[in-house]
Amino acid sequence: QVHLVESGGGLVQAGDSLRLSCAASGRTSAWYAMGWFRQAPGKEREFVAALTWTDSNTYYADSIKGRFAISRDDAKNTVYLQMNSLKPEDTAVYYCAADSNDPLNADWYAYWGQGTQVTVSP
Repeated sequence: QVHLVESGGGLVQAGDSLRLSCAASGRTSAWYAMGWFRQAPGKEREFVAALTWTDSNTYYADSIKGRFAISRDDAKNTVYLQMNSLKPEDTAVYYCAADSNDPLNADWYAYWGQGTQVTVSP
């Protein structure tokens, strides 16, 4: 059985940094990609970043490119999202997702975490 557990969210000020973690259980080596998505109040869930497992290609949304970085620790079966220079518009619930053949498309991910709240004050 697969479980994804996010952590690291919180309340910060604009310009601060946070690092989100997604600890995964299950046969992660069989997954093609893991990703991060976010959903702000009243908005649809949107792609943030993704990483392909076999070749470590990374993908980023234009809105966070240059500020966020996705990485992984194979020994810990954990994927991270380092978020720097946070802006109030980054406020959302952030979700980790796993096992997708299309890293950018939420509909293709088989497993989802419960989400972690990130709130950025002006």
